[in-house]
This record gives sequence, C-alpha cells and structure tokens, in this order.
Amino acid sequence: MSATGTLTTDPLRYARDGILAPAGLDERRIEQALGLVLGSAVDAADLYFQLSREESWALEDGIVKEGHASIEQGVGVRAMAGEKTGFAYSDEIMMPALEEAARAARAIAVSQGTGAMQAWQPTQAGHQLYLPVDPMASLKDEDKIDWLKRVDRETRQMDPRIVQVMVSVNAAYDLILVARSDGVLAGDVRPLVRMNVTVLVEQNGRRETGYAGYGGRYTLDELLTQDRPLALAREAVRQGLVNLEAVPAPAGSMTVVLGPGWPGILLHEAIGHGLEGDFNRKGTSAFSGRIGERVAAPGCTVVDDGTLARRRGSLNIDDEGTPTQCTTLIEDGVLCGYMQDRLNGRLSGSKSTGNGRRESFSHVTMPRMTNTYMRPGPYEPAEILASVQRGIYAVNFGGGQVDITSGKFVFSASEAYLIENGRLGAPIKGATLIGNGPDVLTRVAMIGNDLKLDDGVGVCGKEGQSVPVGVGQPTLRIDALTVGGTA
Repeated sequence: MSATGTLTTDPLRYARDGILAPAGLDERRIEQALGLVLGSAVDAADLYFQLSREESWALEDGIVKEGHASIEQGVGVRAMAGEKTGFAYSDEIMMPALEEAARAARAIAVSQGTGAMQAWQPTQAGHQLYLPVDPMASLKDEDKIDWLKRVDRETRQMDPRIVQVMVSVNAAYDLILVARSDGVLAGDVRPLVRMNVTVLVEQNGRRETGYAGYGGRYTLDELLTQDRPLALAREAVRQGLVNLEAVPAPAGSMTVVLGPGWPGILLHEAIGHGLEGDFNRKGTSAFSGRIGERVAAPGCTVVDDGTLARRRGSLNIDDEGTPTQCTTLIEDGVLCGYMQDRLNGRLSGSKSTGNGRRESFSHVTMPRMTNTYMRPGPYEPAEILASVQRGIYAVNFGGGQVDITSGKFVFSASEAYLIENGRLGAPIKGATLIGNGPDVLTRVAMIGNDLKLDDGVGVCGKEGQSVPVGVGQPTLRIDALTVGGTA
C-alpha cells in the first residue's frame, strides 16, 4: 500500500490463494467445468466462488446476549440460454461437486444457443474502493465486548429517562471469484462492518425508542475510532427523547419536506426498484418503455453509483465480474436508463451497468441497486423550509412497502415535525407517506444543495435475497403528497 492509501495488491490473487488453491483448482479445471455447461445448447455460463466469514456481538442491559460467528463457502453455476437460466450450487468447493453442479445447470437451461469458451483474460478489480482486509482481525474479542459495555454504560448516563440500551456490532468478510465463459476471471475482497444502538426511554408512563447505526467497507477498529460509537449513542438518545414529546400526526394532502440522507430510502423503494432491468424487460414496471420521457420535475437527476469509496453499497466488481459504475437513471427529470445485469442487458439489447448482484453463491444473480441517490439542486435547506406554510418535515423513516408494477408506496416516518409558517414546529408521531413512485417525482418543487448519503445501514430485499445498499438525497420539497396521520 502506498503512502496515500492506494490499494496495490491484487484481489484476484487473494481469491486464487484463498479459494482455488485449497480446493486443488486452477484455471484449467475451471475451464473444464465451464466446458461441461457450454455447448450448442447454451449461450453463456459463469461460476461464482465465495468464501464468507461473519461475526456479530450483541449486548442488552449490560449483558452480552449474543456472540455469533459463521464460515460459509461454495460455488454457484449458471447457464444462460436465451431467456432461460439454469442454476445449481454446491457448498463444497471441489472438482466433483463443481462438475455435478455444472451438469445440473446445463440440464435446466437446455435450449438453442451458441456459447463457446474464450481464452482467459485475468483482470484486476474494476476499482480500488476499499482495502482487501479482514475487518474482524483488527480487534481482539475482549476489545469488542469492552466497547459494547462502554457504550451501554455511558449511554445510560446521558439521561435519567433511559430505561434500556441495546448495542450490537457486526463484521463480515467476503472473498469472491468470478469465472465467465467469455474469458473474464476476476476476484474481490469485501470487508463490511456495522454498529447499531437502540434505546428505550420512558416518561410519565410513555415509552418510545430511538435508533442510530452506521457502517461501511472498512475495519472494526476504524468503526470504533474517535469515540464514534458514543456519538451514535447520543443520536439514538436524541431520537428517543424527541419521540417522547411527539404529538399525533395530521392527515391529508399537504406539502412534505424530506430531510437529506436516509429519507432517500423512499427514492430507493418507490423509484429505484422500478428502474431495475428485469422488471422493465418483462414490462412489469411502471417505468417500462418510457426511456426519453419526462418522469420527474425539472432538476431531478437520480443516479446509481457503485464506485463510492468505502460505502456500504459499493463494489469493486459486481457479482458477475463487471466493474461497477455510476449510472444516470433520470437526468433533469427525463428517464434515460435502467440498471442491468449481463442477462437482462443482453436480452434488452444493452450492456451490463455493473448491477448484477446476489446474496450469496446459493442465489441467482439479478439487477440490484448499489448506492442510489438524487443529485443536489440550488436551494438552501432553510429556504425550502421557509417556503412552506403548512406541512411536515420528515427526517427519518422506518418501514415501508411498494408495488413495483403500479409504483404505489406507503412509508412510515420514525422522526418528523410539523412545519408552520415556514418554521419547524412540534415533533409528530404516526405519520405515513402515501403515494405513487412515478407521480411523486413530478411533485418535487424544490431541491436542496445539501446532498447527504446515509450512514451505512441499508439492506435491500428482492425476491427473497438481501444485499447491502446505500441511499441518499438532498433536502426535497414535495407538494400535495398524501399523509396518513392519527390526529
């Protein structure tokens, strides 16, 4: 590593040494396995090798309630023939298991194809966005537990209304190798860490919770540096105490101002999923066939960017060995692209955008988001708030639901405030935002200059698979959005 922190090691070498060598495999044997998949009946094939280690610790009321560690490895084999995909996997990385999975994948995908194995082109990772390190190795187990106990102890001292504290830390290490029939051979080393603090506060018989979390692709000692966990605890306490003072939320059609950062989860769910290539190729998305059309207000530019250093949703290469990229989805309000993996890109006459993702070797690849956010606009956040006579200001969101086909969504605000005569009023509880993805972007009236990304806690679910993602946005004013409340 250079003095500037630039990665000079080769992730592909790590993958060869950590996955192939212990199993007695090399490029020749991989080629043999791909040869079993390919033939006149298959267009293309790939192998996805993975070695994964994960560790988590959880403390509740000063007691370590959970200490978990796991190791998992395996290989997924995919055969693609036209629109058909054959997929099989093995949790054993050895030649007989690999050959059996290869034959099974081909049998599922049999069709009329023209696939052929091409010469190997070992490639460096597409980017150098994070170091190839084991995040768990940077701290001893006793140090991790000591940090959890310190956070618990010092959080309780922050306010007498705190009645319960829950702290957890998680670290994962993924070593992957992708081998494709077009000759691409690529590897990646993916660290991932996360910390969460939840507090329960009580006042006059009323109980509320506050939560905060953060993380990214770096080590545990970096996660815990400069008393960052205590800042996280203070944020969780602040949210809990705010919720103690919250009044019932109003209901009706009104102006909504979304805060910067995590409220981008609404953009992710209501807009992002509808711009994934598989839904659009099949015609099941509300955005299908609308390239070149205005789908948002002028000034709205939305991108999916897998190239942000050390971010939770970033990848050097996607799970098909394609370098990630920054893909512009909506530019100045006009739909200009979708997120693609190799299969859906090929079938729709385009290319992969580096968005082929999978939960693990035992799951099939599909187009997924990485870090999805809206670019900033010209307005100061204070100017946006001052422009609203009556409405709500939503800072944080909890759960939500979206229908990809119609674009309809419902989201619950976990922290929100009344806006009255251009100023923030009382905190409110029980506010839900109800709308339609393709419609809500057309109602954006003002875009702030304060783009912020989330703190690194996003998890995206699709068809039973979960992957880490990032979201973000500047402050947004949205007019005439339906708010469900309890007042």
